[in-house]
Amino acid sequence: MKKYIVVLLMLLSSTVAYSQHTLKAIIRDSETKQPLIGATASVEGTTLGASTDAAGELELRSIPEGRHVIRFSYIGYEDRLDTLLFPLAQTTPLIVLLAPGGEELEEVVVTTTRSSRTIEDIPTRVEAITLEELGEKANMKPGDIRMLLSESTGIQTQQTSATSANANIRIQGLDGRYTQILQDGFPLYSGFSSGLSIMQIPPLNLYQVEVIKGSSSTLYGGGAIAGLVNLITKKPTEEGELSLMANITSANGLDLSGFYGKRFGDFGVTVFASRNTNQAYDPADIGFSAIPEFERYTANPTVYFYPSERTQLSLGLNASKEERLGGDMRYMDEKEGDLYFEQNNTERLSTQFNLEHRLSEKAMLSVKNSLSFFNRDIAVPGYDFDGKQTASFSEAAYSLTGEKHDWVIGANLWTDDFSERSADAVGARDYDNTIIGAFAQNTFSPVEWFVLESGLRTDYVTPSPANKSKGLFVLPRVSALFKVSERLTSRIGGGMGYKAPTIFTQEAEDITFRNILPLNISQTEAETSIGGNADVNFNTLIGEDVTFSINHMFFYTYLRSPLILTLRPDNLYEFRNANGHVDTKGVETNMKFGYEWVKLFLGYTYTDARQHYNGEVNDMPLTPKHRVNTVLMLEKEDNFRIGLEAYYFSPQRLTDGSSGRDYWINGVMIEKMFERFSLFLNFENIFDTRQSKFGSIYSGSMRNPEFHEIYAPVDGRVINGGIKLNLL
Repeated sequence: MKKYIVVLLMLLSSTVAYSQHTLKAIIRDSETKQPLIGATASVEGTTLGASTDAAGELELRSIPEGRHVIRFSYIGYEDRLDTLLFPLAQTTPLIVLLAPGGEELEEVVVTTTRSSRTIEDIPTRVEAITLEELGEKANMKPGDIRMLLSESTGIQTQQTSATSANANIRIQGLDGRYTQILQDGFPLYSGFSSGLSIMQIPPLNLYQVEVIKGSSSTLYGGGAIAGLVNLITKKPTEEGELSLMANITSANGLDLSGFYGKRFGDFGVTVFASRNTNQAYDPADIGFSAIPEFERYTANPTVYFYPSERTQLSLGLNASKEERLGGDMRYMDEKEGDLYFEQNNTERLSTQFNLEHRLSEKAMLSVKNSLSFFNRDIAVPGYDFDGKQTASFSEAAYSLTGEKHDWVIGANLWTDDFSERSADAVGARDYDNTIIGAFAQNTFSPVEWFVLESGLRTDYVTPSPANKSKGLFVLPRVSALFKVSERLTSRIGGGMGYKAPTIFTQEAEDITFRNILPLNISQTEAETSIGGNADVNFNTLIGEDVTFSINHMFFYTYLRSPLILTLRPDNLYEFRNANGHVDTKGVETNMKFGYEWVKLFLGYTYTDARQHYNGEVNDMPLTPKHRVNTVLMLEKEDNFRIGLEAYYFSPQRLTDGSSGRDYWINGVMIEKMFERFSLFLNFENIFDTRQSKFGSIYSGSMRNPEFHEIYAPVDGRVINGGIKLNLL
């Protein structure tokens, strides 16, 4: 009897074994026929799946007998569904061609360098924050762009006020005034209007954010010594988009926003509007606001016109109004009394006109113009700083694409006029600057494995800084891309930059521009720089299922004649060029692991930024030498995403020579997607890291406080959640 049972079991097991079948496939790009490394094949309705190797090959085993739907997928490509009957009649591998997907593919095309190349083919190192990542960051902080910038290696958002939450961007250890912020290539946030800018730009109408670290002066002017950030907004599509978002926070905040975009034949329109409010919030219970009371309204309508297939015009308006009040919590209740407060009222209004006309399949002419108005009133007890900035930007550029050479040639004009409306005894800090610039950039591809990008810019600045008698700045720049193999590439580049003298710096912001003498640009030297970076990129498969990529970058910047705020014996401040220089050097490392719907990001930044003044060398204040970024993302497309984050900051030197504490910031984000809406919940700074836990953030009395430098969060743990609706 036992023999019969054994024979029966063997027959059954052999039947099961023979009813399981194998699919061998080679997955390639439908256009180039190149193998797609890391593409996947899965059997619908089962847990069976496999990934391609370096040759684009995969083997999907243990498929039950019968008819099954096989899904072939790859990031940036359209999914392909094949219905196959197993066992297969053919014994050779199945050739699967995947077509590039429109929306995903567009996310890796870079516009900041004004070429049609993908991010992998550009010698200039560009980091792109794509639409999917923007959606994740918008869940965490829908009201402004701080979150999406501060979580990148090499970038720090530095808070400058303990009570109003004002902050600026630092790239690779350099002050925020050395970074240009653009919107669709327009320099809308410079000079006086740079104040509070990253606090007032909502991320919800952005399609992509592109970051260039290091001198980027060829196309966008000398101010981009540390780098630039280009905020690229959504464009109208044939399908259309109508999305709404509502978010509330445990810190008494409320965010409401909506975006609509659609193309109607020869016309198109996009409209973004938001309302962001917050009540004053004091998590440390010390009597001062960590998050101020504010109310902000933003509107950004744009009209598009397509008179022909070769021509596109757009005209946009960017408007915002905000009232922000921080300080003593008792003052915000009563709005009166002999108590400390800091009030910021701002109004922004700018226009953006853009014309693109394709002269031929390879040549294009573009013309753009913007006009900006910015009003800001800063009030503290006993002092009021009220000013108005009017600025304009105009540009004409010609681009030509060839087999081996791509050219961009153009000229632009900046005007910047600032007038102070409530000047005190030190006198009005008015100025009227004009910059005329011309530029040329060439991208040369002599062979498949090498691309060289070179550029030259000449700016004529009036009034002329003291170190340029004719106001003429010549700025060369060069970058090279080496494609060692499909898995290994490297970039190296460098350039020169300058920054015209200005009173609008972080140091001046810290003291609300009080007692600062007017700046005479013709008697002050412009800050000039030279810098470079080099990186190595490698990607591969670990086993058959785990994708791995690493990017390692080295950077260095040398800044001559930095402009510093100096206290005189008469207790007045004036800007002087330091006797010395600043240099910053370091490394950035980014690693990414991927396994099915699990992704792990690891980042490390080492920044050695030093001031060499009067023969002494000191570390740059408020710059952590070591920073670690870790993000674990669990995500199933159109189903859910869960993000776990941890960020480490090493101790930072403070201006008075003391040192701050090191700290970690941790967060958890959860989102559940449905067909037309999604729900999200975010726990930011979940362990409540606060500088007020390390010691008092001010000295003196509450009526006349002296606030200490802010190097760690002051708002602590904040929980927020909301809903996103997609109605089109």
